Amino acid sequence: MEQILEIRDGCSTPEQLLKSRAFSRYLNIYKKEFVDELGAREGRQRPEAQHRAAMFKDLSAREVLAILEGQNPPTAEGLERARSVVRFLDGAFHHYRSSGYKRLVRLQNDVVSTGEETPETVKDKVTGKARSLADLILETRRALLAKVDLEHGVRRTPGLDPSPNVTAGEISGHYLNLPGDYVELSHVPLTIAADILTGVDYSTPSNKRAEPFYELDHNPFDSTRFEPDEWVSVPLQVGSSMIVAYLHKARGTIEMEPGLLNLFPFARIADIKAGRRPDGIFIFGDPNANPKDLGYWWDAANEVLVGMVPNRDSLKYFGYCKKPILTLHNVLAIRKGEIPLHCGCTRYLLRFDEQGEPYIIEMRVKADDMGRVVLTRGADGIARPIFYGTETGAFACLDGFSEQAKIQMLGREVGYNKETGSNARQIVPVTDENEVFRGDALDVLLYMNNFTLIPQGTCTIDTDMSVEQAIEHFRLGERVAAGSTSTHRGAKESSYWANPFPLLKDNDGTILHADLFDKFSITEAGFIGDLRALVSRGEIKVGVAHSQLMAGVYSENSDADLAQCGYANRHEVEMKAPERLAEDLIDLIKTRAKAKRVRQGGLAEVSITVALIGDSRTGKSETAEKMEGLLSLNLV
Repeated sequence: MEQILEIRDGCSTPEQLLKSRAFSRYLNIYKKEFVDELGAREGRQRPEAQHRAAMFKDLSAREVLAILEGQNPPTAEGLERARSVVRFLDGAFHHYRSSGYKRLVRLQNDVVSTGEETPETVKDKVTGKARSLADLILETRRALLAKVDLEHGVRRTPGLDPSPNVTAGEISGHYLNLPGDYVELSHVPLTIAADILTGVDYSTPSNKRAEPFYELDHNPFDSTRFEPDEWVSVPLQVGSSMIVAYLHKARGTIEMEPGLLNLFPFARIADIKAGRRPDGIFIFGDPNANPKDLGYWWDAANEVLVGMVPNRDSLKYFGYCKKPILTLHNVLAIRKGEIPLHCGCTRYLLRFDEQGEPYIIEMRVKADDMGRVVLTRGADGIARPIFYGTETGAFACLDGFSEQAKIQMLGREVGYNKETGSNARQIVPVTDENEVFRGDALDVLLYMNNFTLIPQGTCTIDTDMSVEQAIEHFRLGERVAAGSTSTHRGAKESSYWANPFPLLKDNDGTILHADLFDKFSITEAGFIGDLRALVSRGEIKVGVAHSQLMAGVYSENSDADLAQCGYANRHEVEMKAPERLAEDLIDLIKTRAKAKRVRQGGLAEVSITVALIGDSRTGKSETAEKMEGLLSLNLV
């Protein structure tokens, strides 16, 4: 296991820092990498590499501390050795802040045991600890450079941020009410507050999903081979489900931690204190799991859903963290008679001018990628689709975003695989917990078609269809792929309800996950019946939205077809088409707002909740970005 640096020492001076166990551990980590790398060099410079490695192979923290505390001017030979050591340590400093993975950890059991602390107060303390450590590391670096007369010229402090990747406030894992069969997991501390280093791009062995995360016929978790010291855990609130993620500390897997922290809300401390059992357990990067353990298993005896991703390079990609966790959420939702929706969902707040014309004052994201509908029956006997989200962040593919949108992400982002070009991703916060957990009745429900070309002057939204026709679009779930999965870029694929998490019906009609499919079908039948009533009463619009996002790479669209629809070339479709949909969506939202205002008795403000159903790169995020630009709700 390639080591990460976990810091639990409390230091306030450079001397204390150099005496800490964390410094000794990191010095050993860096020395090993340094010596191994130089030792592997071949060719004419091999003797220089071997000599350089030998110089620092036996360097100890004690020698570094002696340099810092040295009072008398050393001999010329001693000064040259000290300068060599400090230059070596400066290399370690730059490795630490750019290539190393660091976790600063503080135990915060008072949050649960005494109630004297809260997650908010812990968060403040965590941020303070992260900043203090970064400042202390910089102070120590400057002191060492000054001791050997190397601290000259301009300082570049703001550009040399040595903050930990994650500073975590943890509580004992024993506070979590785990079933007895999973008691080994209780030895892993729970992260309940964190400060993450943003502006970082992590390289992972893979940058796309190729294997499905399906139901297993066995429990993939083997408690007899689980080593608690090798794991970190994060309790997440995913919709109404508490799902606890366990991440292996090895490089290639631990890098998923800041992404998860930037994507999902923490589970509620009140639920942990009250003894609520987790609904799901997710284990990522288990070195003891085999390929057949990839997937999830419903532990009926303990009433918990267990997900597993084995430790394989092909699975070391953030998509194998996010999507399996959302799969657990979806399975739990279906079991409860809810409908998971693979969608972007936004609530638009509108007011009215003196002439009664609506204008949008705010866009509030409820879901960037996944949510669920709870069918809530009213006094009139009709069940209305109440929407709830899952994530506060977005796992955004940068391919389709404008430079302005990328600028807006700066300072908040955790990136993955920027150097790969295609399918480079960033996780950025897009909403808050209150909006995600707030339930709102859907006013518009549309399937996102990303490949059919729409002629200029024709509306890109079609709601002139029956509920049954609209549902068939959801069931077919067609899209043209962008290459972020195993499907070739430009090829058409489909997934039932645009939701392969998990896929309930294969393209050839084969029923997958039969029990879930039966449960979903029963819920769906009731949903369709209530939708008919709501559409007839004018409470909701259903249909298809055409983003045309991938129409330019779809082989069935000829150059003549593109020209007829007003596009100069294939690349232009991806840039311009989502703006057309955005304009039509704004018109539809305003029309719905006027009708809703009449139904509600002339309120001064109404909200319209719109869900756009679709898989990756169907245009959900791209259209939302264009809408923000058109409405000028953000200024850059």
